[in-house]
Amino acid sequence: IFMFGVFTGLRISDILNLKVEDVKGKLKANIIEKKTGKKRTLNLMQLTNQIIKYLDEEHDGESEWLFPSPRDSTKHLATYQFYKIMQKTANFLDLDYIGTHTLRKTFGYTYYQKTKDLTALMKILNHSSQSVTLRYIGIEEEELQSSLDEFNPFQ
Repeated sequence: IFMFGVFTGLRISDILNLKVEDVKGKLKANIIEKKTGKKRTLNLMQLTNQIIKYLDEEHDGESEWLFPSPRDSTKHLATYQFYKIMQKTANFLDLDYIGTHTLRKTFGYTYYQKTKDLTALMKILNHSSQSVTLRYIGIEEEELQSSLDEFNPFQ
């Protein structure tokens, strides 16, 4: 689940809503985002090996859900169950806070740091504006201005 979140930027509700057939043997997957109702194409190329390994070693092989509930494999893992898992992980790692949006925000922040392509990130996250995206990933206007202060295209 963690890898899926940080590689795709999906909301946890969309990750948990995935079925095995959505991703098995695929390099791309088309989904409709639960919150926005918008179509989104997922690039699974970087996740292919992890998906294969997960399906072979960890998935029960019977549930249609990619991440089935441990209590009832006819249902997918619930958001609150995932939140509890994240809190236990945070406590174990002595982290102050991680929540269900941590994966999506980590994707956004990392994507921006590596590409600096705010327009593409805004579209990937389905945000309405660049300012929403900047706030979401924790990049403030001052940081942008600071980077511009030091920018010299001839150095």
